[in-house]
Amino acid sequence: MNVKTPVSELTSRMQRFRAMMDLQHPEWQCAVIFSKINLLYFTGSMPEGMLIIEKDGESTLWARRSYERTVDESLFHNIKPMDSYRDAAAAYKTPTGTVHLETEFVPLAMYQRFRKYFPFSEVQSLDFQLAMTRAVKSEWEISNMEASGKMHRKILEERVPLLLREGMTEAELAGKLYQVMIEEGHQGVARFNMFDTEIAVGQIAFGDNSLYPTNFNGPGGQLGLSPASPSLGSRHRRLKQGDLVFVDAAVGVNGYHTDKTMTYVFGKPLPQFAIDIHHRCVEIQNHVAGMLKPGNTPADIYETIMSEIEPEFLNNFMGFGTRQVKFLGHGIGLTVDELPVIANGFNEPLVKNMVFAVEPKKGIENIGMVGIENSFVVSSSGGRCITGDHKGLMLVE
Repeated sequence: MNVKTPVSELTSRMQRFRAMMDLQHPEWQCAVIFSKINLLYFTGSMPEGMLIIEKDGESTLWARRSYERTVDESLFHNIKPMDSYRDAAAAYKTPTGTVHLETEFVPLAMYQRFRKYFPFSEVQSLDFQLAMTRAVKSEWEISNMEASGKMHRKILEERVPLLLREGMTEAELAGKLYQVMIEEGHQGVARFNMFDTEIAVGQIAFGDNSLYPTNFNGPGGQLGLSPASPSLGSRHRRLKQGDLVFVDAAVGVNGYHTDKTMTYVFGKPLPQFAIDIHHRCVEIQNHVAGMLKPGNTPADIYETIMSEIEPEFLNNFMGFGTRQVKFLGHGIGLTVDELPVIANGFNEPLVKNMVFAVEPKKGIENIGMVGIENSFVVSSSGGRCITGDHKGLMLVE
């Protein structure tokens, strides 16, 4: 189904981005957006092309492949076809000043091809301004994330327990889980902002495979299929009695993700000390969520929580061994990993309708990664969970 982003959404987003650029880069003249995620955000479509935003002029979406699809999908007011940058350049006076680009995204070869026809003198970044514009969600965006969260809760809290059976492999669970996700309405892909990062379904691991090192910045782990595909889980690790099952998956609706981790114990409960550690992680999640109020800063939340955690508990907290990450949660929206992050250095106050995935987790040797993750909307009364309230360690017999 072609769900079109409303004109009111597109207009509001562009206005807020322009206002942020005026405030933080008052001298800006031209911004150019290439990444498909940001094109989707501003225009409602993801063509191969570019969006040129002139400070004192129009915003124009130049679509290469394909113009026809883009016109069909998008309600953006100004869409033009192009075969190359030369076509677009003919519509503009030759720029001689600074152009603002997505420096975290644009590769050197693309930059050089673009500059051949738009010979500007200097480039500056607009990555932070884009990220913080996207960070505050509209009611329309929140409604998509609420739909994702409702589906997410059902998948992980109701349907995954029915999939678990003794002797199945991690990869087999991943395949069955993906089928369930699609059946329930998942958009089919989870997108990341981290450079060159991909994931098929999520982190899926039995036992201490959830402590295995990953190639991205997260507390959980998984062995994966191979060095060429370190995801989906192992074809060799089979589920047995007493295993901890770790499932960290993102789902999405109309581009908007939620993030959730559920843990299960198969056949018999974990030792009491492991259960106690897990419950402490749940307490930490709830404490963080309670602080997700407008005006609080992510850095202060992080410092407050970390200062209150017992020193001995910090061992293997937020990652096993030396692989501990230095955050407690992250923004989420059109990508799973957005700004701001609940970590040191993020000192801008929270705003209503920012959305965070909060994920306190702790590794236990020979058992695996316990803990929890849910997605929360910032509100005056604290974080409002949109992905369910199960505390994890669900016993599956």
